[in-house]
Amino acid sequence: MVKLIGLSVRDIRFQTSLELHGSDAMVRKTNKSPDYSAVYIVFKTDGETGVEGHGLTFTLGRGNELVMEAVKTYGKMIIGRTAEDIFRELAHESQFRWLGPEKGVIHLALAAVINALWDLWAKMEGKSPEQLVSTIDLSYLSDVLTKEEAIGILQKNASGKKEREQEIIAKGYPSYTTSAGWLGYTDTQLRELFKMKVGSDLSDDIRRAAIFRDEIGWDNFLAMDANQRWDVDEAVSYMKELAKFKPIWIEEPTSPDDVLGKLAINNQSGTAL
Repeated sequence: MVKLIGLSVRDIRFQTSLELHGSDAMVRKTNKSPDYSAVYIVFKTDGETGVEGHGLTFTLGRGNELVMEAVKTYGKMIIGRTAEDIFRELAHESQFRWLGPEKGVIHLALAAVINALWDLWAKMEGKSPEQLVSTIDLSYLSDVLTKEEAIGILQKNASGKKEREQEIIAKGYPSYTTSAGWLGYTDTQLRELFKMKVGSDLSDDIRRAAIFRDEIGWDNFLAMDANQRWDVDEAVSYMKELAKFKPIWIEEPTSPDDVLGKLAINNQSGTAL
């Protein structure tokens, strides 16, 4: 088995605030714009081919150094061990869970580590990371489905699986970009550059959504993202007004942990989350 023998960690930052790239309802609330940043890590191994695992995690700038130090702490725990035997221990490490679990700096640091391990694992197996998804830990799945129900869904959709795999390999998986929709962009920038940021000012959001529909028409998908700006009643009120622009979904309308609130927003606004 390949053993991890070294870890390099880099603090990388971009001054996106200079031209309001990345401006959303939460940062505009404080009259600031983020400087998009990343902690980029590389695991070195003792593999004969010199195989490495590369990963990164994302921040808004300030605090990037905290994530970097947390990554280094994780590194001390796993250097000298094999990639295969460390994931579950990292994700459920009891002392780090006191600082999380799966929240904040610890969550972001672990994201970089796990991304790098998945990259390393995929290279060792000669597969793309998405081909390894079937091996992920599905703890808490039974909160939504029983194992039997989950297996039933997979079996029901087994027909055509090979064809779908080939289509993904040939065409890739659909994605979207927010590049056109930051709140700090001018009307001209909106027209030039389909997920739009909303939540700062309703009248401005309506005006900007109209620009999007003028440019992309009504056959293309338009998504919206409020970056946790609203409470539940605000989200319902806003989305009833924005529904006429037929958004395919509203992302992060309120606190990410408010499951019941999200259900209420979905039911009362008629917009998917």
